[in-house]
Amino acid sequence: MSGGIITPHGGYRDLKSFQTTTIIYDFTVEFCEKYVRAYRMQDQMIQAARSGRQNIAEGCQASGTSKKTELKLVSVARASLEELLLDYEDFLRQRGMPVWEKSSDFALEIRRLAYLDNRSYRTYRTYIQESSIAANAAICLIHQANYLLDKQLQALDRQFVENGGFNERMYSKRKQARGW
Repeated sequence: MSGGIITPHGGYRDLKSFQTTTIIYDFTVEFCEKYVRAYRMQDQMIQAARSGRQNIAEGCQASGTSKKTELKLVSVARASLEELLLDYEDFLRQRGMPVWEKSSDFALEIRRLAYLDNRSYRTYRTYIQESSIAANAAICLIHQANYLLDKQLQALDRQFVENGGFNERMYSKRKQARGW
């Protein structure tokens, strides 16, 4: 599962991190509709899932202007998914339901799906039928997205250090022109 930073033809939609967070968002919307009774909790979970997805897209769009802004927005996406992860873990804990071990058969099954071409929410839809399976499947997906985002952030950090972005290069040129 490669994070891939930006492909010239497809932009953020080609990013595995964006694709995975899209699945997480769609999964979370249905999960909340089925299993979360408190409106405030539904809203928080859906907004955290949405923020994870939207900040990747917004960060990638900002990349041509400022690598610093891109780094910041992708970091916000990562933080939003961490918040959502805690919500799913809380859901399980508060109901006395187990969290799958990383090496459990169910977790391995979810992890294998990440390698499918053209995966979407439909790939995971069968896991939404029972609340503990659904919450654990979402946790697996969030771990996958976080892994991808961590790799993406490392690559963005290297790019920023090596090249900066448009704003950073313009500032450097202004400094040179003024003899600073």
